[in-house]
Amino acid sequence: MRGFVLALLMSTAPVAAMAADITIQTAQGEATVPQAPERIAVLDLGAIDTLKALGITPAAVPDDLYLDYLKDFAPEAARVGTVLEPNLEALAGAGPDLIVVANRTAPARQTVSQVAPAIDMTVDGGKLVEQLKERLNAYAQLYGKEAEAETLIAALDEKLAAVAEAGRDKGTALVVLTNGPKMSAYGPGSRFGWLYDVTGLPPAVEKLDPTAGHGDAISHEFIAQANPDWLLVLDRGAAIGADTQSAEATLSTELVKGTKAWTDGHVVYLPAGDLYLAAGGYTAMMNLLDSLQEALEK
Repeated sequence: MRGFVLALLMSTAPVAAMAADITIQTAQGEATVPQAPERIAVLDLGAIDTLKALGITPAAVPDDLYLDYLKDFAPEAARVGTVLEPNLEALAGAGPDLIVVANRTAPARQTVSQVAPAIDMTVDGGKLVEQLKERLNAYAQLYGKEAEAETLIAALDEKLAAVAEAGRDKGTALVVLTNGPKMSAYGPGSRFGWLYDVTGLPPAVEKLDPTAGHGDAISHEFIAQANPDWLLVLDRGAAIGADTQSAEATLSTELVKGTKAWTDGHVVYLPAGDLYLAAGGYTAMMNLLDSLQEALEK
């Protein structure tokens, strides 16, 4: 019955123009998709961010784009549910000829592929910068925007070099996520492990599980014992607009205040939305690199 209803919805959706096929690289390997799709539905904020940087406007996006630089983007695009629960009826009504899922929406790929071909453009936190470039190049190939991608990547590489220089010989770091009063830490190879790579700051703690998606649960005593030179902090509550205790309030204890990072003014509160909601997005990455460079050069 569900399939019949969906077929009925699709029969009333706008018919996309026929296009030649092209093979691009995705998170699941090579995929053959319509070239330069006229109507593309994009269900991930990072993917929307990167497409925006290339000058590509989706025909359908999630209900809420959250980030200031995305909120006014694609005002005429259909709203097709949340990043966790796509609305199939709204998606079918938008009539896409290609659907992009990634990260949080990746599990819905099989479901949304009932509406149109769907590709997974997830990025891996352990290889975020490398995969950001791969996804950027894939979108560029899809739309014939290779020259634009080359310019964007050159600017990214220049910023990466500046951050690496700013972090040279600046000591150790610990990446901490706060969620109200709760805290977790991330090491190299993990979801936020790329922060160690781009800054060149070695981890203050070596034995953190890189496969733990939610990080290793930690305490104030853990941070005190690690005693990093830098605390790189993500406030999850701030990222999602939750009414929870701030990261600064959570960390403001005598134990944490005794660390080298706190004493030296090296507690860096990273742009939460960019890091948590739009991982792998081009503008999100440039914003994060700007924050890191500014902090490390002080």
